[in-house]
Amino acid sequence: MSTSVAGICPELPVGGFSYENYQRNQFLTAKGYQMPKATKTGTTIAGIIWKDGVILGADTRATADTIVADKNCKKIHYLAPNMYCCGAGTAADTFFVTNMISSQLELHRLNTGKVVPVVAANQLLKQYLFRYQGHVGAALVLGGVDNNGPKLFCIHPHGSTDSLPYVTMGSGSLAAMAVFESGWKPDMNLEEAKKLVRDAIAAGIFNDLGSGSNIDLCVITKAGVQYLRTYEEANKKGQRQAKYNFKRGTTAVLTTKSIPLEVEETIVRHTTEAMDTS
Repeated sequence: MSTSVAGICPELPVGGFSYENYQRNQFLTAKGYQMPKATKTGTTIAGIIWKDGVILGADTRATADTIVADKNCKKIHYLAPNMYCCGAGTAADTFFVTNMISSQLELHRLNTGKVVPVVAANQLLKQYLFRYQGHVGAALVLGGVDNNGPKLFCIHPHGSTDSLPYVTMGSGSLAAMAVFESGWKPDMNLEEAKKLVRDAIAAGIFNDLGSGSNIDLCVITKAGVQYLRTYEEANKKGQRQAKYNFKRGTTAVLTTKSIPLEVEETIVRHTTEAMDTS
């Protein structure tokens, strides 16, 4: 029985940039094959910690390249009775990742009989996303309240996480973060916190083409969860101000020209044959 040297001493990956596929890519491009491009996604999601809990917020626009695919997309996902998660990136990825982790958290709750810590959900999400090295397009804002108090996490698609008092993600995150930086303060009351998250999401909606439509909020406290679906309709549809039915003759006809069309008649003959019953 022999063992290969490669099996005993596998080659370690070389650090730095790799240009091994450069000639292959150039050859495929010359043959007319297009190289894959990064997918542009659009969303504004945010969350803050206030005096008694966590408030999450999101817009409701789902885009497909330059097309608005859904004007009332649900971006705040259920994870457990004490925690919710906002998703930005690829809609299918955020939906199925949060559903899968939600089922694991429910099994954890049934096995332990205790309130699931928010850090447990954070650990499961970051391990799953890190396994796929960012190819699962889910950027998440995780918020909840457990026995240790309110918790808020920012989870990137490649698996890194941050624990902060206020976070934003998505293409409208810079506009939302500007509102948080100027308006957040410790120990905010409920109305102040809801208004701040509303203003942050609205800033993303009005300053980012990938974000739009309505504002959703989710207030999480130790007493329970208040999911404010369509908390505010940011982009209201305009009303038609005039009627556009014009009478015949309103616009003068200057010239007319008629072109006769020659249509060839096609004769179709139907023939019948007796069925062979022999």
